[in-house]
Amino acid sequence: MDLRHLRYFLCVAEEMHFGRAARRLGMSQPPLSQQIRALEEELGARLFDRTSRRVALTEVGRLFLPEARKTLAQADHAAHVARRTQSGHLGRLALGFTASAPFVPQIADALYDFRQGFPHVDLRVQELGRDDQVALIERGDLDIGIIRGVAPPTLPDGLSATWLLEEDMLLALRQDHVLARRAAEPSIADLVGVPFVLYATASSADFNDHFFTLCEQAGFRPSITLEVGSFATLLGLVAAGFGATILSRSLSRLHVDKVILRPLFPTVRTRLWMIHKNDLPPTARAFQDAILRAGAVVHPA
Repeated sequence: MDLRHLRYFLCVAEEMHFGRAARRLGMSQPPLSQQIRALEEELGARLFDRTSRRVALTEVGRLFLPEARKTLAQADHAAHVARRTQSGHLGRLALGFTASAPFVPQIADALYDFRQGFPHVDLRVQELGRDDQVALIERGDLDIGIIRGVAPPTLPDGLSATWLLEEDMLLALRQDHVLARRAAEPSIADLVGVPFVLYATASSADFNDHFFTLCEQAGFRPSITLEVGSFATLLGLVAAGFGATILSRSLSRLHVDKVILRPLFPTVRTRLWMIHKNDLPPTARAFQDAILRAGAVVHPA
């Protein structure tokens, strides 16, 4: 059944006059009458009693009217859902990220802006390591992942990486540590023999691997005294003198008494990458736009 026929029927039923209905529909009366006859032929029943003086609904037309209204309302709703889904305002968005990503202002702002602008999207976020993010994106269970790494990640065919931003790595020390009190900024080579407490989960593997590589390039292996699973524990143990640690600058927002953050010389940097399938769904495209609006500098890999 043509929805256009239902709209014509509804207009005539509301006006009870073919001439007025035709003017309202922006068409002439003869084609409107023809379309109503075509609908009646399809149904096998008359919908209107027509005389030269009046138009009235038949019993069939009277019962057909509310059903036609519901059908048109449902069709309009279906079209609305399709348009909202295509614009990214409806649907699901599954995000994975490295543990420090929510502390990056651009990422936090993008998440906030997206939730405000797309409140009806089912947004799911979880902390995951790089390999898990890649596997879930490839399988279709994750839309976008945010990982750390100095170099572009090696990804399977069909996946892309976008360089979001770069930030410094900082050395976190108890305030009475010799490297905290020294005027000159510490270098990687100065960390020989310094005990370290590291955040050690699957999501921090790339960050830690980069730090280990820098130490090996400087001719030593770092001394790891403890590995922990939360940033609060990590910084608490640094404050308690168990060792130093290495953080991205975004984590400097976590202020802890007796902990000093020092930049390294020469500057050591880490990058955040957004990974996703080449063909992004509408909700993921909308989130990507939110990151751009939040001020992240985007560099295609």
